[in-house]
Amino acid sequence: MKRIGVISDTHSYLDPNIFEWFEDCAEIWHAGDFGDAAVAQQLAEFRPLKGVYGNIDDERIRHMFPLDNRFQCEDVDVWITHIGGHPGKYDRRISATLKTVPPQLFITGHSHIFNAQRDPKHANLLYLNPGAAGRHGFHQMRTIMVVELDAGKIVRAQGIELGPRTATAPRR
Repeated sequence: MKRIGVISDTHSYLDPNIFEWFEDCAEIWHAGDFGDAAVAQQLAEFRPLKGVYGNIDDERIRHMFPLDNRFQCEDVDVWITHIGGHPGKYDRRISATLKTVPPQLFITGHSHIFNAQRDPKHANLLYLNPGAAGRHGFHQMRTIMVVELDAGKIVRAQGIELGPRTATAPRR
């Protein structure tokens, strides 16, 4: 079994309490809009980091991370992209691939809206958007996720509220 910390839309802000929430995680996956390469560096120094660049990320981050990241973890097919849409309205750029070769776990960012749901129209994939962990945007609550994978199965996906967009997160 592997625990993964899932985060998105940090927009150059990394709440120090994230490290407590991700302490038991083997990896961290970032779904784009790091905002600053220093955020990626801090996360990568803490745990192995996979990610994608987002629409606000500069050339430095775009050289560090791809637009799409599709890989296997614990025999689960995972696809991370920043602008992916949501079930019922996926982004045009990726919708054909989702129809023909859907992953088991599809993770996006961009919307700043926390969401976790099954999509029965696309092989019952699990769609996750961890919301936004940063302070920039319209969201009211900063959020992250922890996902557990084991032997080809998504065992658990837990949403975590860090606190209001303008406040420091409560201690774990």
